[in-house]
Parts: sequence; C-alpha cells; structure tokens
Amino acid sequence: MSVAAPNVQPANKPRTVLFASLIGTTIEFYDFYIYATAAVLVFPRLFFPAADPAAATLQSLATFAIAFFARPVGSAVFGHFGDRVGRKATLVAALLTMGISTVLIGLLPTYASIGTLAPLLLALCRFGQGLGLGGEWGGAVLLATENAPPGKRAWYGMFPQLGAPIGFFLSGGTFLLLGTLMPDEEFFRWGWRIPFLASALLVLVGLYVRLKITETPDFQKVLDRNERVKVPVLAVLKDHTRALVLGTVIALATFVVFYLMTVFALSWGTTRLGFSRQAFLTVQLVAVVFFGLTIPPSALLADRHGRRMAMILVSAAIAVFGLLFGPLFGAGTLLAVGGFMVLGMCLVGFTYGPLGTLLAELFPPEVRYTGASLTFNLAGILGASLAPYIATWLATNYGLAFVGYYLTAAALLSLLALLAIGRARPSTPLQPASR
Repeated sequence: MSVAAPNVQPANKPRTVLFASLIGTTIEFYDFYIYATAAVLVFPRLFFPAADPAAATLQSLATFAIAFFARPVGSAVFGHFGDRVGRKATLVAALLTMGISTVLIGLLPTYASIGTLAPLLLALCRFGQGLGLGGEWGGAVLLATENAPPGKRAWYGMFPQLGAPIGFFLSGGTFLLLGTLMPDEEFFRWGWRIPFLASALLVLVGLYVRLKITETPDFQKVLDRNERVKVPVLAVLKDHTRALVLGTVIALATFVVFYLMTVFALSWGTTRLGFSRQAFLTVQLVAVVFFGLTIPPSALLADRHGRRMAMILVSAAIAVFGLLFGPLFGAGTLLAVGGFMVLGMCLVGFTYGPLGTLLAELFPPEVRYTGASLTFNLAGILGASLAPYIATWLATNYGLAFVGYYLTAAALLSLLALLAIGRARPSTPLQPASR
C-alpha cells in the first residue's frame, strides 16, 4: 500500500523572505503613521473644526484610536485564513485592505464640503486601516520566523519589526518635505493628500514581492499532517488563554512608550512647548533613526540570551525612563528634547526588536497566526489606542510627570508578565522564549 508523499515546495530564498516581510510591514506602518501624523497636524483643522483647538485635537485623536479596536477584528479574520488557508494568501489580502483604506483617506472631502459626513467617512477608513494592520503584522512575523534557521529566530523576526521605524521615517519625512516645499495654505488645501495617495505605489511593490514567495515550512507541515484547527480564534481563547493574556501584557509597555514618543510628543511639543512643526518633525525623524538602529542589536541579544531575558531588561529600563519623562521632556530647549527623544526611541527599539519572535513562540503553528496577531493587537488596544489621549489629559491636568508615571506603571505590568512566563517551554518548534 502506497503512502502519499508530503507536498514539497521549493524553499524560499532568505533574501526574498526577509525583504517580503520587511516591505510589507514598512508599507503597513507607513500607512498607519501618516494617519497618526495627520491626526495631529491636519485633521483637527479640516475634519473636526471647533472653537477650541484642544477639543478638535482630542476628537481627532479619538478617531486615531478606532484602528486599534479594529486590529483584533482583523487579527481574528485574517488569522483564521492564515491558519486555515496559508500565510501567503492572507498577507496579500491584508496588504490590499490597508492600502485601499489609506488611498481612500487621501480622496475624502473635508468638513467644509460635506459637513459631519466627513469625519464619519474618515473614521470608517481608519477602521479599514486597523483591519489590514491587524492581519499584516502577525503574518509578516511568521513569514520570517517560520523560515528562519535554528539559532536565528529573533534575527529573522526583527526584519518585519524594522518596518516600523522605516515606515515612520517615510511618513514623517514625507510630511516634513511637503511642509518645506509648499506654504501652509497649499498644504492644507491639497498637499496633505499626497502621502495617502502615494501609498498606492508602495502597495504595488509589496504585492509583487509577496506573490513570489511560497508557503512557510511550519505551515506546510500543518497541512501535510492535517493538523489545521477548524476555528483558530476559539482554540486560542479556549486552549491558550494564559499565553494570550500574558503576551498581551508583555507587549503593553512597548505600545505605551512608542505612542508617547511619537503621537503624544508631536502633539504636546508643537502646541504646549511651542516648537514649530518642521523643527519637531526633524527631531522626531532623527530619533526614529536610533529606533531602527537599536532593533538589530536587540535581536542579537535575544538570540544569544533569550527573548524573555532581553525583554525583562528593557522593560526595567523603560520603568526607570518613565520616572525621568517629565523633567527630560519639559527641559525647554530643542536640543534637550532631542536627547529625550533619542533615548526614548532607543528603548523602543530594544523592546520592539525581539517582541514579535517572543509572541510567536507562545503558540503552536496551527494557531500561531491567530494567537500572535490577537496578542499583539489586544496589547495595542490597552497600550496604544488611548495612550495619546490619556497622556494629553494627564499632562493637561496634572503635568508631564504623571505621563511618566503612566509609562512606568505600564512597564512594571509588562515586567510582571514576563516573570510570570517562567521557564515553561512553549509547545512549538521555535526556540523557547524563556531561554
């Protein structure tokens, strides 16, 4: 009696895998961050007119938060197909969802044209962005880590993480360039639309690369062994509750520190601290370079000493940084604020680099797409969706020091979750997170 041979596909070339995971997350985060920048600089004026500029900014930041609540939905939907159909097809669908939503924002009429319908359509497109990113991140991390050779899981897993600083640099650089080349009147009339419309070109590049890859070895084994789960999201909630909860809290500090250093810092720096938009964007872009530069050494550290230990050390450092947040950010001079931004972004890089690999290691391959994506995006709701809003409220009512205390509290929670993981080996073929 003959036995059916496993379906053998040609192995993905390392360079193709790493570029496909990097280009996808770069596009997704570029799309996501141009909204974050516009939510501070553009939308309060064009979509949320109000007598009080602070009220308009808070309304705009509320729409910014919508995407974080859409991301777990995207995780469940795209995760289902990622664990049932495959990583490749799902990543293509997630990229298209994000790209189309972003381009539509660039085509929207403003409040002056259609009234209250304008912010409603903006919120709907923002929801679409959240759906796309909810499905993109987990798949990109798995594309990298499930193709990685032994001993290099964190190194491969940091390539999709590099998409965050690169995407942020591209988005911030685009707004900075537009602000330099055109007067404010032209920028607010039509120039702000260019970054959103330009996303279409990036998406075409991403699709071309994504369509060239084959399925990951780990998922191919799931197919060959007929181990697919019927409803992955239910399996995660029922059988991997502990991993889901601890993973969510582990990622909490990463989200809080990042969005305090980006969205909140940009908003507070250009309003209450009185820095010009161009000056602060320049400082922020310099700091983002350090964000990107610290991701590779964080991956090397995680491969050598373990993802859990690397995250414990940086979470403790973030807790200390929170205590210094108020004095450093409120120092007054642009140079001092620049040093504060660089220090904060270095911490972001060290925590963000190994995070994707660690979260993927918490779940077995048959539910890994859903589990890692849900964990990451639930942390986004808790740690990022309302972080700029909460920080603005705290700083307005109690001072910048309390924003730092908020960050320290988040870091301590992440630290406790990392300690709670213990040294239990996850039931996956990946390197254990607790090494």
